Amino acid sequence: MTAIYTPQKLEIGIDVGSLNHSIAISDKAGNIIKEFEIAHNQKGFDEFFKIIKQEAEQRDAEVFIAMEGYNGWARPLDTQILAQGYRLYNVNNVKLARFKEIFPASAKTDSIDARKIVELFSLRKHLPVAKDVLQEIKQFDDNNERLKKLTRRRKQLVAQKVVISNRFSSDLQAISPDLKAISKSVDNLWFLRFLTLKDDIRKLKRVTTKQIQKIKYLSCKNLQIIKAWQKDATFSEATDYVAPMLYDDALEILRLKDKIDMLTKEISLLNENSQIARVIQTIPGFATITSGELAGEIGTIDRFKSEASLALYLGMTNLDNSSGKQVGTKRNISTNRHAKMAMITATMKHAQHNDQSGKYLNKKISEGKKYQQAIRSLGRNLVRVIWKMIQEDRNYEIREK
Repeated sequence: MTAIYTPQKLEIGIDVGSLNHSIAISDKAGNIIKEFEIAHNQKGFDEFFKIIKQEAEQRDAEVFIAMEGYNGWARPLDTQILAQGYRLYNVNNVKLARFKEIFPASAKTDSIDARKIVELFSLRKHLPVAKDVLQEIKQFDDNNERLKKLTRRRKQLVAQKVVISNRFSSDLQAISPDLKAISKSVDNLWFLRFLTLKDDIRKLKRVTTKQIQKIKYLSCKNLQIIKAWQKDATFSEATDYVAPMLYDDALEILRLKDKIDMLTKEISLLNENSQIARVIQTIPGFATITSGELAGEIGTIDRFKSEASLALYLGMTNLDNSSGKQVGTKRNISTNRHAKMAMITATMKHAQHNDQSGKYLNKKISEGKKYQQAIRSLGRNLVRVIWKMIQEDRNYEIREK
């Protein structure tokens, strides 16, 4: 009778730190065979891979590695692990903490924490409390990885621009309300370009018509509005020290707007090469940015076991929280906040562009749900659609009744 070959396994736990990482290696039976520390630098990473390779070759074993994504300190080791072709798992810190409470160690050290992570490999198939503590990380498509970086960067720049624009608007109102009134928004390009013609706002009163006409995209109507303001322009006493601030803020807003526009164009191009973004973008209301954000945060649909797990990740459903006769739900703290915001924004727009979805939203509100709850309910249905669209590589279709 031929013996069935059972492949060996190396199961590795990494307790991530800001300066050093503690490593514990066990065999398939859960026996610790090696423990060591590495520095958080390339020399340390090279040492780590050298040891892993030696242990794996010696035992002809497949490598499974689990590590915490602690405040970004897992980078760039996690990406290098995936590049080596090893199986990588992310440790859910919330569930790990619960596991440690139930099965406490004799002490709290980095090496003990690494051993605790290794224990999860053996226990997760048998103990409900250990289930899903380790979540396998799949290699992202490079295109979607870039989308993730660029959409997050764009969101940060937009937030910066909002802060500066609000400050700029308040300062301008304080020293020259009549000047602020000539534009509906201080974000208008022609308005900002006019304000940056001179480094002192008071000098704008004497800018010639010829100079003003050189402003890009300035309409004849706005030219006349500026000329009318120049005739009766007045400024408060605070202008002496506020004027330089206004000039700097106007330049910064223009710079941020240019950078945001550049990122938007780059995201649009990347969307065309992303299967996830491409199909999501066909849903009414799911525009370039939100589609790119969702593609970047999802990365690959292979990460998710079902559309229900995708819905949890996108924040479109809550976890059961029932006890006895009390039935309820609780917020899922493992939700990706960037993906959730993108999904909520897109769902709100979708309800405005799709009659059936708009009626569904109103129906949920009439049943007593708050607006945000109704949006999540609609979003939950859309996740089912998105899941199927990505799986089948199909565009969104509106079916007539």
